[in-house]
Amino acid sequence: MPPGRRLSAEERALWARVAATVTPFEGKSAEKVEMPADALLPPVKRKPIARALPPPRPARLNEPAPPETLDGGWDRRLRKGAVSPDRTIDLHGHTLATAANALEHALARAVMDDIRVLLVITGKPPKPDTKGRGLIRAAIGTWLGSSGYRDRIAAVRNAHPRHGGTGALYVILRRKRGE
Repeated sequence: MPPGRRLSAEERALWARVAATVTPFEGKSAEKVEMPADALLPPVKRKPIARALPPPRPARLNEPAPPETLDGGWDRRLRKGAVSPDRTIDLHGHTLATAANALEHALARAVMDDIRVLLVITGKPPKPDTKGRGLIRAAIGTWLGSSGYRDRIAAVRNAHPRHGGTGALYVILRRKRGE
């Protein structure tokens, strides 16, 4: 906030609502905040979203992977960076288990929302002399191949440098047919 600027009545009311939820550290006293009369409005109750995720197809271990179905035009546009992702998921900071769950959930949401291009940020692949790095990147192919949504995956390609380069992948999903 610039020096000399005062909070508006709306900003003071919002700050008072936030300050009312804070408990001070032991031995510290809380600053007294003037609470306008309209600051103590009851919280808004929101209805949960009623959409359910589509059920994944059960994985079969010996089932072949779906064939590559992109034409040359798609590959050219991906190489040039002319395709922008519809949604992004960043797997940095995840463990292998949470990354696999996050990826499966992102695929479910993308399928439900009929997303075409999902950008999956995995991090750079490991260098040959480093141990314990790039585990998510190494496992992503297996996760996509055993996903319940693998029949909706048309192709997986390396991302353009503007979208993360070797540290990210495009997952191109098939459109829904006949709906």
